[in-house]
Amino acid sequence: MEDEAMEPAEDMASVSDFDPLSGSIPATKVELTVSCRHLLDKDTFSKSDPLCVLYTQGIETKQWREFGRTEVIDNTLNPDFVRKFILDYFFEEKQNLRFDLYDVDSKSPDLSKHDFLGQAFCTLGEIVGSSGSRLEKPLTMGAFTLHSRTGKPTPSVSNGGIPGKKCGTIILSAEELGNCRDVATMQFCANKLDKKDFFGKSDPFMVFFRSNEDGTFTICHKTEVVKNTLNPVWQAFSIPVRALCNGDYDRTIKVEVYDWDRDGSHDFIGEFTTSYRELARGQSQFNVYEVVNPRKKMKKKKYINSGTVTLLSFTVESEYTFLDYIKGGTQINFTVAIDFTASNGNPSQSTSLHYMNPYQLNAYAMALKAVGEIIQDYDSDKMFPALGFGAKIPPDGHVSHEFPLNGNADNPYCNGIEGILEAYHKSLKTVQLYGPTNFAPVVNHVARYATAVQDGSQYFVLLIITDGVISDMAQTKEAIVNAAKLPMSIIIVGVGQAEFDAMVELDGDDIRISSRGKLAERDIVQFVPFRDYIDRTGNHVLSMARLAKDVLAEIPDQFISYMKGRGIKPNPAPPPYTPTGHTLQTQI
Repeated sequence: MEDEAMEPAEDMASVSDFDPLSGSIPATKVELTVSCRHLLDKDTFSKSDPLCVLYTQGIETKQWREFGRTEVIDNTLNPDFVRKFILDYFFEEKQNLRFDLYDVDSKSPDLSKHDFLGQAFCTLGEIVGSSGSRLEKPLTMGAFTLHSRTGKPTPSVSNGGIPGKKCGTIILSAEELGNCRDVATMQFCANKLDKKDFFGKSDPFMVFFRSNEDGTFTICHKTEVVKNTLNPVWQAFSIPVRALCNGDYDRTIKVEVYDWDRDGSHDFIGEFTTSYRELARGQSQFNVYEVVNPRKKMKKKKYINSGTVTLLSFTVESEYTFLDYIKGGTQINFTVAIDFTASNGNPSQSTSLHYMNPYQLNAYAMALKAVGEIIQDYDSDKMFPALGFGAKIPPDGHVSHEFPLNGNADNPYCNGIEGILEAYHKSLKTVQLYGPTNFAPVVNHVARYATAVQDGSQYFVLLIITDGVISDMAQTKEAIVNAAKLPMSIIIVGVGQAEFDAMVELDGDDIRISSRGKLAERDIVQFVPFRDYIDRTGNHVLSMARLAKDVLAEIPDQFISYMKGRGIKPNPAPPPYTPTGHTLQTQI
């Protein structure tokens, strides 16, 4: 078999470049159930025959697109729709939804031919973040509905409605789909693999691919390389079931076996296919696979295989997800800290980062709004502490690194994101920008609150918006290492044109942060420079959506790593809402 070493290497770019951490895993899927109560009665001789239409909104275009429709339920003002909406859920995005209700009078799919019964707007985060993931909203006529043929807004009065008039209630319940949470752990060994190297044995590794709907394959796992053996035993590895087969247990999983080469031109040994259902049988005669090289099979009549791969063990366990905790009542507390150091420039001049342009938000306000608007959906009282640092404050002009933006040291809470923005604008008029840029006081401020609640009922997110070079690096590192033991995460948004090298160091993505020889238990800091998100076309809505996406993407994992590390399980969710009354359905 020596001559086999000379076989040309397959194109391995996709395998060599694969980074298992950035491999895109399908999002969590959430199932929405819709019920309504006390709808308007549009029919003379019987009750309305309601239908609910869900629209989602594009982040970039802001256009509403129809996502789906429920069935029609005959003759009721209190429908409990059976048909569900299944949506991809992203914690880090503001996912706007609109629900329109119609009374269906004919078989026509054209909505303009049916009576409009009202609409409601919300975000997916609002539904998920509500107690028991159940949200009730009043239905209103709304000022406009979208004409189904032209897509243009038309006054809903044309449907016989009065704008703003209340017309019943919509009840929305979210349920995370179960197959998203399973994690499979498995271990393989191989036997008598082909020898590919002249001077030694092969250095085998395996690559796993899940098949897609269209017949293509997506890489989802790569084992380590076992050196110089034709009978490797690979280490056990864990992988979310959704990454392996996207929840479809019978979908093909393809496994390719390679001989590793230093220059990246790995030699193809062979391949086999399996499925999640097959693997789940565990160690058995069914899970011994022949590794076949199709080229050799075609060339050589006597070719049997290039070795075998055996599954040694397989276990699957359910992982708790971010949504399990939110459903069980965990609240996310959001605190913002704003940099009032003199390097920001005089707020009354247009060159200042704190300049209040009457026509558009400055970078501080934009970053605060982008992140805050998403996090507020997960905090039931919508009251947020807001702090400033690096300024001389009234009445005596002493420098403070954790002063309340609303001026009330006993109660630094602001009402909603708008309340924080208002307090920020006011404080710019009363404080004197000064220095230095110290982070440790605000980190320790939030850490004191987080220290008091370590039972998993609350999680704290601190957003620091700053323009600059940090002055208390050693103290900040120590504060972060201590905070990493607590239920908290820190987001730093850098505004302006300064060098942010120190911030990148605090963001422990590459090298975990340490202080006095102690390594942080978790990576809890996410840093982004705001300038990377300024949309060149001036589309601030888009810049804010991108910024929020990047800074919030790590929060669910940081949250889970805290809960898991402490062995905290989510509380059971409140019992699901069970509607009363029985209804008949027909299709449209």
